[in-house]
Amino acid sequence: MALLHNRISRKELKERILNDPTPRMTLSFYCYFKIDDPQGFRDELYKQLKELNVLGRIYLAQEGINAQVSLPTANFHTFKEYLYSIEPLKGLRINVAVDDDGKSFYVLDVKIRGKIVADGINDPAFDMANRGRYVNAEQFNQLTNDPGTVVVDMRNHYEYEVGHFEAAIEVPSDTFRDQLPMVAAMMKEDKDKNIIMYCTGGIRCEKASAYLLHKGFKNVFHLEGGIINYVNQIREKGLPNKFHGKNFVFDQRLGERVTDEIIARCHQCGKPADTHVNCVNDACHLLFIQCGECKASMEGTCSKACLDFIHLPADEQKKLRSGIDKGRNVFNKAKSRLSKLGDYK
Repeated sequence: MALLHNRISRKELKERILNDPTPRMTLSFYCYFKIDDPQGFRDELYKQLKELNVLGRIYLAQEGINAQVSLPTANFHTFKEYLYSIEPLKGLRINVAVDDDGKSFYVLDVKIRGKIVADGINDPAFDMANRGRYVNAEQFNQLTNDPGTVVVDMRNHYEYEVGHFEAAIEVPSDTFRDQLPMVAAMMKEDKDKNIIMYCTGGIRCEKASAYLLHKGFKNVFHLEGGIINYVNQIREKGLPNKFHGKNFVFDQRLGERVTDEIIARCHQCGKPADTHVNCVNDACHLLFIQCGECKASMEGTCSKACLDFIHLPADEQKKLRSGIDKGRNVFNKAKSRLSKLGDYK
């Protein structure tokens, strides 16, 4: 029987991928559909993807699938055929990464969650079947030429910080579940306007559009395939680009360059910068923006406390961080935690 979980250390897997010359590509996709047996679906999916040397992060729930993966370019068509053989996924839109070297993931994780997007919605009347209307890149550009159209960014604040659409409204929250009631409150005076919601790949704005309709809004749209699909479409069709900066992504790349503009600032010195890094202190791992000069002077740490910490003897460091799991902070940049970085945040 095939192993249904990884048994090799992630450090070794990372070294393998970094040294492997096989051309790879990064893809993302999602689909809201009912999965009656998530565990059985998960095990079969894992076996099939493992054979195709797929790596990445896939979440399954009774409400559907959410995936960001990397695979050998030569296996793409076989991978696509397999996905399309699953009836609810037939014809599924697959987003191809904008700025990619194929080294985005080092291990295959397929996990079962309560929901593929944690939303905090407990109302049994909420129905994802009633969601906003899709708009493609050309339609998005046309609608946003109207100054009465409201564009809402449904990503976290640290994603918005490094890149966003022109005149997009930020919903200032650390979590999607907090953003939903917040955006409904923020938009209450704009119920009769055209509201376009967007996110990285489409999964969050699709659910957010359904939430606004559930709350009585009428003219709600969401960007099909999110920023990733928008950028691919404008490049393929030669359309005007209304996105500025970098598109944050949740893999080892931490960002896809869309335009040369740098609209964010280093959180330590305030100079223009949009490179996200994780604090090298294993007891921290805070995600923050750091310029090259600060990276050198701070040795990759986010604060004086962390700089001092990494210079302690290894045994003392291990003792001090005992019982502290900072793995989740790889994608954690809550505004409250950024206070220790100074004024630039």
